[in-house]
Amino acid sequence: MNLNRTELLDKIYGCWIGKSIGGTLGTPFEGRRELIDVQGFTSEPGKPLPNDDLDLQLIWLKALEERGPLGVNERILGEYWLNYIPPHWNEYGIGKANMKAGLLPPLSGNYDNVWKNSNGAWIRSEIWACCTPGRPDLVTRYAYYDACIDHGTAEGTYAELFTATVESAAFVEKDPETLIQIGLSYLPKDCRVARSINIVLDGYHKGLDWKTVRQQVLDDSADLGWFQAPANVAYVVIGWLYGGGDFKKSLLIAVSCGDDTDCTGATLGSIFGIINGYKSIPEDWVAYVGDEIITVAVDRGSCPGLPATCTQLAERTLAMSSQVLAACNTGITISDEPTNLAGLEPSDLMAGEEHARWLASLDGSIVYDFIHTTVKVLYPSGPELDADGQAELKITLINNMPDPRHYNIEYIMPEGFSLVEAPRHISLMHQSAYTNIEKSFTVRLAAEYDAAARNHGVIQIIAEGRPTVILIPVLLYG
Repeated sequence: MNLNRTELLDKIYGCWIGKSIGGTLGTPFEGRRELIDVQGFTSEPGKPLPNDDLDLQLIWLKALEERGPLGVNERILGEYWLNYIPPHWNEYGIGKANMKAGLLPPLSGNYDNVWKNSNGAWIRSEIWACCTPGRPDLVTRYAYYDACIDHGTAEGTYAELFTATVESAAFVEKDPETLIQIGLSYLPKDCRVARSINIVLDGYHKGLDWKTVRQQVLDDSADLGWFQAPANVAYVVIGWLYGGGDFKKSLLIAVSCGDDTDCTGATLGSIFGIINGYKSIPEDWVAYVGDEIITVAVDRGSCPGLPATCTQLAERTLAMSSQVLAACNTGITISDEPTNLAGLEPSDLMAGEEHARWLASLDGSIVYDFIHTTVKVLYPSGPELDADGQAELKITLINNMPDPRHYNIEYIMPEGFSLVEAPRHISLMHQSAYTNIEKSFTVRLAAEYDAAARNHGVIQIIAEGRPTVILIPVLLYG
């Protein structure tokens, strides 16, 4: 495929302006649980309201620019979060506290987190989509790296997989229902985000009015509570479908559903901006918010040079998009030549078997890449000792190279701990043409006396004949 540079820039700019418009429209109503009759803006004209939905993505752009398309993962983004994102709201605060305590993503998002099904992740998916236009299969990895920091492997992460894939596909596909089905194909079929979206689709096809469908979503999500991703993503879909393609009507409906209104309005504004470009957004609403980015959730003093306008953000996003598409060998070019999507079918944008296998592997493990070997570390019951003063880790080794591998394992245990179960040697066959050979084993430790509040250890794994030594940190709470 080839994407025309001018057209792509128009779509990216439309994405960011749409984000700003929707966030400004929805922010004054944020947190209201009742059905609202929103008729338009209630803020001061001429400038946008600050919105963390847009703010946080400035930091992700910074990480991409500084680390490169292949240098970003969940741990890198976690470090950037700790450095440059001050707020402690809900899942943001829990994810930060867990990382500061030594828990790496996705454990930082899963552990003791009552907000892991909430909205903090899917609202910041546009930067990844704009950098992977037309490649929803690729955007999932970036979206996961982002979401798992403060949502682990819960509904908040599934929600970002949905919005990111929808937005990536929207660069090359316009039909709303097709895009929704593309997004659904990247989710577990039984997850709550998919369930809420399917309630909307079912009601829409039955001819029910949007208020009735909104109530059905609300009733179905009652057990999850307020400010949660499944219902709010469904409100985006309600506005999208029932707005009939009209930008203003669609955003007004989405925001009128209530709850996390800045998020629903901002995300739907982005989707419209991507599909139809900046030139399609009503001029009076563009004038109402202007081009400026007013931040509330990032530390500009520690990272000068962040984009100050949507224009600057769009230009830098486009530059990074070219790098991501090239670095990831997508086969998509960006040039001054006409856009060429010849042969592209909607089915090509749907999730395939490789994604299904990857999705099934998201068990909450911390993943390390040691070049010759990938290591996954899972705390099956969390990092806390059980009632008997024991803890269990599941370690998975994946051989990435075309030769068999022997691993010798040493355990540097926290003070006062002993090994109950721990292998000293693991052998792996070489990778085949179809899969990397992997093996999992259990490590069980026991505290010999009252353990400290925090207990640190290291598992050292040496692959014979390889210079890279595998060092796995272990953290247990007493």
